[in-house]
Amino acid sequence: MNLKSSPWAWVPSLYFAEGLPYVAVMTISLILYKQLGLSNADITFYTSWLYLPWVIKPLWSPFVDIIKSKRWWITAMQLLIGAAFGGIAFTIPTSIWLQGTLCFFWLMAFSSATHDIAADGFYMLGLDQHDQACFVGIRSTFYRLAMIMGQGFLVMIAGNLQVVFRGSIAFSWSLTFYGLLGLFVAFWLWHNYILPRPKEDDERGMSGEKGTLSIKAMFAELGETVISFFKKPQVVAGILFMLLYRMPEGLLVKVSSLFLLDPQSAGGLGLSPMEYGLVQGTVGVVGLTIGGIIGGICAGKDGLKRWLWPMVCAITLPDAVYIYLSYALPSSLFIVNLCVFVEQFGYGFGFTAYMLYLIYYSQGKYKTSHYALCTAFMALSMMIPGLYAGALQELVGYRNFFIIVMCTCAVTFLVTALLKIDPKFGKKEK
Repeated sequence: MNLKSSPWAWVPSLYFAEGLPYVAVMTISLILYKQLGLSNADITFYTSWLYLPWVIKPLWSPFVDIIKSKRWWITAMQLLIGAAFGGIAFTIPTSIWLQGTLCFFWLMAFSSATHDIAADGFYMLGLDQHDQACFVGIRSTFYRLAMIMGQGFLVMIAGNLQVVFRGSIAFSWSLTFYGLLGLFVAFWLWHNYILPRPKEDDERGMSGEKGTLSIKAMFAELGETVISFFKKPQVVAGILFMLLYRMPEGLLVKVSSLFLLDPQSAGGLGLSPMEYGLVQGTVGVVGLTIGGIIGGICAGKDGLKRWLWPMVCAITLPDAVYIYLSYALPSSLFIVNLCVFVEQFGYGFGFTAYMLYLIYYSQGKYKTSHYALCTAFMALSMMIPGLYAGALQELVGYRNFFIIVMCTCAVTFLVTALLKIDPKFGKKEK
């Protein structure tokens, strides 16, 4: 079999490369800044703004369609992501480490969001419908493996380097990011060679009359898409659901990582980077994945409406494990792993309802564009609570913060009660 003709040669590596920068921006940045001494309020505020490229992604996704090819965008963004990793590695040991790393994390965030657009579009152009269906599980699996690699093994590597270099945090993280630079140069070389060249993915440009007409048509269609999105039935209930369903998780997701790392004198569990990589980056991701798989099976069998309320309970009630952890402060790594697994399993199971509702709301003429707008609201739903989560935690302490998170679960129940969903949606036809 010709290697270049096989999707196995590029689908796994493409989605592994898609997942790593997202994990770096959203999770590794937290641990880096925590170890470099930034306050919780500053960490959550600065890193929550990094959601912005995914919020406004629908605004520039049409340009990826009309300028150059998706293959070109994929390889160009991988080179930019590699450059961003190198920039972070270079600036960590300097006196401007905060400004420098934030600048390159922003570059990585925009490059990663653009890479997402191009990769998902190329997936549909580079594979026929049969292979698209066959490889949907493969792409998801390798995206999850990238999460485990980023949140788990890379954090463990940085922690081990700190032991080797006698606690030199900046130098250890710098070496780790230089390693990621090398990995993305390898991705760039590999995908330049191996990605197919489908006829539909031809080189395009904006020059000349044809380019001008394409831009005008693009903006006209974008306007029509946005207007039709806000004219859908139950638009208010739908947008409230998209923005507020994940409010507890939006508050919890960054602070929970900081809680695991903070010393017990500050109210945290005091895990080392190696222990954190095991707990949150490995066991937690496995729980999230299993919960998502089971949620998809259940919803596919009986439909979204049948499983909506069990999924609401699953995404909210397990957050209570952090109240227990903040009071008990267990020294047993098994108990910490078990609690994080339960919370992440519940989140994975309950998040299925959210993703299915985005698909449900997007039905109609502009299905793809409306789904892109829904994912923008999804990113915004995590960005807004994260901006003030760290400041709130510093104000009230970890224990009271986790109690407040549980109280906000009432908001999730309230916005879910506003929905009207077709009982047949998602149900397997007999």
